[in-house]
Amino acid sequence: MKLENTIVQMKKGVLEMCILSILNQKEAYPSDIIQQLKTADLIVLEGTLYPLLTRLKNFGLLEYYWQESTSGPPRKYYSITEQGKESLLILQESWNQFVQGVNQSLKTNINYE
Repeated sequence: MKLENTIVQMKKGVLEMCILSILNQKEAYPSDIIQQLKTADLIVLEGTLYPLLTRLKNFGLLEYYWQESTSGPPRKYYSITEQGKESLLILQESWNQFVQGVNQSLKTNINYE
C-alpha cells in the first residue's frame, strides 16, 4: 500500500469544500485559489482545479465573469452563489461530524502499550 496515494485521495476528497470556502471569502482567479490551497498545504495543480471549478459551476454552486487584464488575455474570476453558500454550510457540518467520528475512532483504537 502506498501511503502517498491514500494521503492524496484524502486531500482530493475535501477540495470542493475548500474551494467553496475560499470563494465564500471573496471572488478569485484560479491561480489565487491554487495559492491559497498551497498555503494550506493542499497542493493542487491547474489540471486538478479546473475540472473541479467546472463541476461546481455546472451544479450552480459557482459563477464566473471575465475581466480584462493589463498583462495578457482576459481573466476568469469565480464567485460563490447563494446555492454554493448553502452547500458549503452543509459540507462543513458533515465535515465536522466526519472529523469528530474519525478522531473518536482513532482515540479508541490507539494502543500505547
